[in-house]
Amino acid sequence: MRGKRTERLIRIASRMLLRPSRQLSLTDTASGFKVSKTLVSDDIEIISEALLSEGVGSIVTDRGRSGGAYFMPSPSKDYRIAKLRGLADILSVPERLLPGGLVYYTDLLFDPDWASFLGFTMASLFNESKPTVVLTSEVKGIPVAFFTAYALGVPLAVCRFRNRPSDGPAVGVHFPTGSGDVRTMYLGTRFISPSSRVLIVDDFMRGGSTAAGMLLMTREFNASVVGVGIFIASSGRGKKSVTDYRSLLELSVEQGVPKLSVSGI
Repeated sequence: MRGKRTERLIRIASRMLLRPSRQLSLTDTASGFKVSKTLVSDDIEIISEALLSEGVGSIVTDRGRSGGAYFMPSPSKDYRIAKLRGLADILSVPERLLPGGLVYYTDLLFDPDWASFLGFTMASLFNESKPTVVLTSEVKGIPVAFFTAYALGVPLAVCRFRNRPSDGPAVGVHFPTGSGDVRTMYLGTRFISPSSRVLIVDDFMRGGSTAAGMLLMTREFNASVVGVGIFIASSGRGKKSVTDYRSLLELSVEQGVPKLSVSGI
């Protein structure tokens, strides 16, 4: 179906935006629209320039024989910082402070608008690392990790703190917590392989014990870790179990009021 160019541009853009980081065949697309591959390449250039102007990402094109292209989500730095500062302001109020120096943010993580922004922002920090799977732990880490995996075009693996028969055979690892207790987390054996390039994503880090547990889990699978991304990291003075990480926001508590600031961007 040849159709009008405007319609073709919209349809090509929608296919890419709905399946980020997943390659679209230029040959198949040209055949489907009954136009030349050159014309489709020109269309993609127009779409890419528009997305760059909007500051949401760009189109990556493979000029080789396969002739593919895909949308790489990458919000502009100015947009990321402005949006994260707005989020920090929302969280920096006394009503959100919880016992133990924590801050309440569950309502925002389970808001698809915020979760998708955080996931796409997290993905933009690790695009160059080429992860093949995103690993997180239940429960609050899942929304951000899911949208991170979606933006990167890779699957999501979830470590659980209770083994479930529905996950099939699982590996369990024991890890110490900041309080001195020992916890156990499980991951199904079908989620990760020795060739996996793992990006660890979690919602909060204080002492880093959960992230350290996920690092132990990847070692059990002989997989490689390409990065650790955290939504909020506490700026507490205590030594963290994981030191090589990037966080979107940093939390401190001053006179009973949570203070969040943008970091790692």
